[in-house]
Amino acid sequence: MKYSLTPVGHIESPYKEKFAVPRQPGLAPSALASVILEGEACNEDTVRGIEQFSHLWILFLFDQNLEQGWTPTVRPPRLGGNERIGVFASRATFRPNGIGMSAVPLKGVRKEGGKIIIDIGSCDLVDGTPVIDIKPYIPYSDSIEDASGGYAAEAPQTLDVQFDPQPLAFLAKDKDGKNKQQVIGEVLAQDPRPAYKKGKADTKEYAVHLFDLNVKFTVAEPVITVTAIEAFGE
Repeated sequence: MKYSLTPVGHIESPYKEKFAVPRQPGLAPSALASVILEGEACNEDTVRGIEQFSHLWILFLFDQNLEQGWTPTVRPPRLGGNERIGVFASRATFRPNGIGMSAVPLKGVRKEGGKIIIDIGSCDLVDGTPVIDIKPYIPYSDSIEDASGGYAAEAPQTLDVQFDPQPLAFLAKDKDGKNKQQVIGEVLAQDPRPAYKKGKADTKEYAVHLFDLNVKFTVAEPVITVTAIEAFGE
């Protein structure tokens, strides 16, 4: 049997492309985002009582990957990008039904221009991602003290991030510059490069679209240097 799903909303976030999005929620705690409710779900009754909870489960679609299909095995970056494991033993984005989930802190609920907006933190979702459901995080059942994390038992190691003078001066002129600098630092500290690049000499200058910015950086492990920031599209 086949079933159809109608998104209840979409994500607004600093991540304008897949590159550099943290691989799990919580790795960039300063990255704030919003769920913009849509259609019949855009109703004050749907969020009644939600602020009793500190965290939410966001269920969403990996919409940018759906047309590319999926395979039974994947190569997780945490295993160096070489070892294959089953797709159901991973959180890979290429999945049979393209469904993902993130546990995020609830920052608040507001109504703006006829829209119901749920503000969240520690986001790991690309701007525009379709949201298919929202559920409260229940600590007594959702947190399992003796759970085993397999190959992902520990949080990933991070690199140090430093900013050259030009990006610091650019951000100093932005009224939200301090937050943007914090998010950029948290995101890049995860080292968003492909797994095969890590642990090797790398002379490439990378760029990522965050907020309305084009952020350029280089990597000389254990340091990532933000070399330039400019308005995206310039």
